[in-house]
Amino acid sequence: MATKTQLDSTKTQSQNDPKSPTNYPVPLSPPLPSISKNIELNRALTASSRSALFSLSRAHVLFEDQWLVAVNKPQGIYCENVLSALPSLLTDSPNSGILLNLTELHLANRLDRDTSGVMLITKSHKVAAKLVKAFTDHKVQKTYIASCIGQAPKWENITIKSGHGRSKHGVWRVYAASDVGKGLPGGSIVKDMETLFEVLSINGQGQFKEFSSSGKSVSEVKIVEEKSETDCEVKKDEILVRAYPKSGRTHQIRLHCQYLGMPIRGDVKYEGVYEWNGRIYDGHELHAESLSFQHPITAETVIVQAPLPLWASQVSLSELT
Repeated sequence: MATKTQLDSTKTQSQNDPKSPTNYPVPLSPPLPSISKNIELNRALTASSRSALFSLSRAHVLFEDQWLVAVNKPQGIYCENVLSALPSLLTDSPNSGILLNLTELHLANRLDRDTSGVMLITKSHKVAAKLVKAFTDHKVQKTYIASCIGQAPKWENITIKSGHGRSKHGVWRVYAASDVGKGLPGGSIVKDMETLFEVLSINGQGQFKEFSSSGKSVSEVKIVEEKSETDCEVKKDEILVRAYPKSGRTHQIRLHCQYLGMPIRGDVKYEGVYEWNGRIYDGHELHAESLSFQHPITAETVIVQAPLPLWASQVSLSELT
């Protein structure tokens, strides 16, 4: 039989062990809504069918030289299918490169299935390695446009800093900033996550500003340490925001929008509305607007910008009329 001293010692070791279940950080964003499972499954099946038939045209190409090609990915298409559709397009391109090896084509960045916008693809392993390092070192500036539904924010721009990781059910969640570095179920750790947001319009009122590759000045910084409090009874507004992710975590913008109480329209996985004003949404409204980086070969500054999707361009046009 164990003595009291042995039991106390075991308890102390358990409390000090970062892998002990009692010491796992508690996620601050809610679990997946029950409605999301079937909707996401249906969306995935539809996207698989669409992606299998997808082909690229020159109209999709945003930038190309002998080392890189950037394309505008449509919503509801998987990245892998964009990559597999590229060889037939490149073989007819004058910028394909003298010795293009189709087996060396590599996705430099990845977008979620329902996220549209700039996808960058490298044409050689050498260039891929340099760009991967640039992304890892946060030397590539990115901007996104998101259409959100929630309570209108009181801020014009804000930087939100939090933790990011997988919960015990394998779902990406927001964690406290002070939990960064702590262990999670499955052996992973909480990583830092930082996004700068600026409001472009609320209920169609505002000014659609041009993006800045260096980001915006910040009037407020939010360090996440507690669960967000969302008033379900409050009036819901249509909010168009631009996001400047400072880190590159999975579902980062979607998670931070959810935490701020303005989930992305159509993003049922993170509490976004499935139906709004009588319309059902087939995917979330998030668009990878631009990438800015130093060219891995020429060292010149490259800025690639994708045209706005219909849901964002309608807002910007209504503000200009």
